[in-house]
Amino acid sequence: MIKILTRYITLFVLTLLVLAILSFSLAYLFPGDVLVNLTGITPQNNMQRDALIRQFKLDQPYVFQFIYYLEQLLSGDWGYSFISGLPLREEIGIAMPATIELSTYAMFIALVIGVPIGCYAGLRSYTAGDYAINSVSMISYSFPVFWLALIFILIFSLQWGIAPLSGRISLLFDVPNHTGFVMIDIMLADNIDKALAYKDALQHLVLPTLAIAIITTASMIRITRRSIIEVLNKPYITAARSRGLSKWQIFTQHILRNALLPILPLMAMQITTLITNAMIVETLFSWPGIGNWLIQAIYQRDYPALRVGMFAVASVVVTLTILIDFFNRVIDPSREKFERGTV
Repeated sequence: MIKILTRYITLFVLTLLVLAILSFSLAYLFPGDVLVNLTGITPQNNMQRDALIRQFKLDQPYVFQFIYYLEQLLSGDWGYSFISGLPLREEIGIAMPATIELSTYAMFIALVIGVPIGCYAGLRSYTAGDYAINSVSMISYSFPVFWLALIFILIFSLQWGIAPLSGRISLLFDVPNHTGFVMIDIMLADNIDKALAYKDALQHLVLPTLAIAIITTASMIRITRRSIIEVLNKPYITAARSRGLSKWQIFTQHILRNALLPILPLMAMQITTLITNAMIVETLFSWPGIGNWLIQAIYQRDYPALRVGMFAVASVVVTLTILIDFFNRVIDPSREKFERGTV
């Protein structure tokens, strides 16, 4: 266990180091003067320019500039936004939880709906019901997430008027930002009608969540179905049937447990798609997440925000992927033996 943990920690640190190098390089890849891109200040004279160059270590070799950049990241001094003038650490701390909250709800719906339907389709494989489920899931997975979100806005918001068009919660509710997760912040808020606030927040949440969850659920159905079919063809299932076990006993004791293990590493692969879809949907629903925040930074050419924001998003994706993969390795030790045997 210690060896596996050490391996994952090393992988995590090296991956973050590569991401930091790429993030540092963006300052030189953006169009324009590097000094202006980092500070947002156009020097009026050589004296001011020299002072800014010394402040940001631009007069030193790239290696020392990168070390200084790492020190700033580790100390929490991520710079300031050109647009708002606020520290980027605070702005990302507000925007990132909104994206994680949206992605979490979508993944929860995908697991609750996708896994049972996938199990049913796998157990009834190559029947009319399986073909119907497989067709619907394939069509749903083929929908572009931005198109699905626009259809929801057109029908449920503009035509029927049963769901809010944009935002996270109505401006009538003064909900302080304690954690960044609106449902938790409502619970911690004072002097508001929490029942009405929860109702309003859910109304704002339902459309963007469904836009992401439909595609994620379709993917989960197909993954679960394929895993169930593979387990059904294993010799130990035939042996269980020969011992006279009922279908329910075979499913709960042999099929379900062995079919769900391969789903975990595949879930790790879905994290990137899930967060990417969430960032796209945020821009359409004006959801105050990291995706919408980055789009605004692109429009305003807020280069420090782009550099740190991209690093933050990539770090979250890498962290969640490695954690899920590590958790899967812990609950399924045989995977290590299998992987070593197939190298």
